[in-house]
Amino acid sequence: MKITPADWLVVVAYFLLNLLIGLYYRRKASTSTSEFFISGREVSWWLAGTSMVATTFAADTPLVVTGFVANQGIAGNWIWWSFLLSGMMTVFFFARLWRRAEVITDVELVELRYAGKPAAFLRGFRALYFGLLMNCLIVGWVNLAMEKIVTTVIPPPQWFRSFDESVGLASGLTTLTHAPVDTAKAWALLVIFAIIALTSFYTFISGLWGVLWTDVVQFVLKMSMVVVLAYYGVEAAGGMSGMLAKLAVVDAQRQAATGGKGSILAFVPGLDSAWMPILTFCLYLGVQWWANWYPGAEPGGGGYVAQRIFSAKDEKNSLAATLWFNIAHYALRPWPWILTALASVVLYPNLKDKEVGFIKVWVDYLPGAWSGLMLAAFAAAYMSTIATQLNWGSSYLVNDFYRRFVNRHALEKHYVNASKLATAFLALLGATVSLFMTSIGGAWELLLGIGAGTGAVYLLRWYWWRINAWSEVSAMSAAVVTTVLLNVKFGEGLLINFSGSPPEVFAKTIFFTVAVTSVVWIAVTFLTPPEPESKLVEFYRHVRPSIAGWKPIARLAPEVHVSGDGWYNLMNWLLGCLMVYMALFGFGKIIFGSTGVGLLFLAVALVAGYLIYRDLSRRGWETLSH
Repeated sequence: MKITPADWLVVVAYFLLNLLIGLYYRRKASTSTSEFFISGREVSWWLAGTSMVATTFAADTPLVVTGFVANQGIAGNWIWWSFLLSGMMTVFFFARLWRRAEVITDVELVELRYAGKPAAFLRGFRALYFGLLMNCLIVGWVNLAMEKIVTTVIPPPQWFRSFDESVGLASGLTTLTHAPVDTAKAWALLVIFAIIALTSFYTFISGLWGVLWTDVVQFVLKMSMVVVLAYYGVEAAGGMSGMLAKLAVVDAQRQAATGGKGSILAFVPGLDSAWMPILTFCLYLGVQWWANWYPGAEPGGGGYVAQRIFSAKDEKNSLAATLWFNIAHYALRPWPWILTALASVVLYPNLKDKEVGFIKVWVDYLPGAWSGLMLAAFAAAYMSTIATQLNWGSSYLVNDFYRRFVNRHALEKHYVNASKLATAFLALLGATVSLFMTSIGGAWELLLGIGAGTGAVYLLRWYWWRINAWSEVSAMSAAVVTTVLLNVKFGEGLLINFSGSPPEVFAKTIFFTVAVTSVVWIAVTFLTPPEPESKLVEFYRHVRPSIAGWKPIARLAPEVHVSGDGWYNLMNWLLGCLMVYMALFGFGKIIFGSTGVGLLFLAVALVAGYLIYRDLSRRGWETLSH
């Protein structure tokens, strides 16, 4: 694929638009940390929700989905489809609680919920844990995805080759990372650093306001282009009928090699699936969604999803934003990626790095007229995530560490400037981390392991008074220690070796980590004293959680009225999951030719959505409580 001057003009125009948006919101974002991190709590549901969707559509997402489909079939997407269950819980059980808390970050909630030195320690620990470790891990794998894109799409120009030969840049990076770095990779890193510089600049000057509005532009652009790419990819694979016939041959080859059955097109794997082990599917659907922490799908909400909730105008907008996010994230976005992934399986059957198949379809089969827009779309996918990670991570470092423990009495302008410096620092640190990564899917699985077993604590801290600060500390520590022990070699092998295929080993590893983490935090919870009654009553009065798990505390605050709508919220949660899954599978059935079944699924989705709307309207959106 040849990149023309016209293509570069499209890319430059896109970058200028993002910069103009950043400059427009520069003055407003500089007035306070509230404006910089949560847009003064003035954001409408559609803007907050669309920003959530744009952030989770990173440059790595189409690539890693391609890898899942090529290795485990369409059902491999259950590694993230399963998180809809926790996402819908956030909509109906947690979004309004987060908004009532009126904090700037989810980490700040720690000292609203817990008391004393343990709470202070936990807040500082989580600020560094998420703001540095987790944030840079995410930035690192997004950078890795962008590196694969640049090396495949934009070869290094001659001037850079000459420069590398004269200064030995690639050789220096090889020495630094202890991994081979060639000229193409060095060139990709230079391009990535340039995009990071631009992204960090508009994030630096405009805060969350700039992130939100650039997210809207980026989401429209990248969704439009992945639809275009899916069309040309399927056509290149022989059209829909031709591609499906060729995939049947791929199924036969996989079945002969494994002795299993089933199809790469199966939405749900069978008991003897040749593509995805049933053990792995049981992990995704039965454990992972409530037990594992994962950015954008935290049990109970958190991270940048919580940040958007904090920015919403009121409780109604916070609920609607998270509902729109879950619908768009799970029902509307996946199929263009999946279709391109299936086309890559047909077009590149022997490709070693399956994740690169998505990019190769773009390079080899997308008409040249679309090249500039596709480049801009992938830049948009990359920048939307990087911008959020930088703003979100700096909110932890400044609001929950620097302001809380280092300098507590400075002027608001000082903290805004500190936030800008933290943004620049995280951009550099994330770029450095990416030098040491080799696999996007592997990074996803590592992150799931680090967060395995902690999800139950994040759910229960809202609904059970007995959870204390040490519950969270022990859960996070146990998950990290267990994951490290399971991945570090001792002598000739690992400390604990699980047998089976890679998906089976992953499932067994997560099951084991969840079990160990759960035993640890439950034991610690009952071996340590509960939070002081005064702190629990303060939290109960402020947030008004369900009375069911707070009865001893509710007796001490009889003036607090909490309606018993838990069963209605449970019904809406089930209806919400049904609505999105039926929409997801309905679109899939129609795409693959089962129009009648697909329309039936979509009809069920519409009925479920109507029932949710009717119930929320009946109870009054703004006044709903648990």
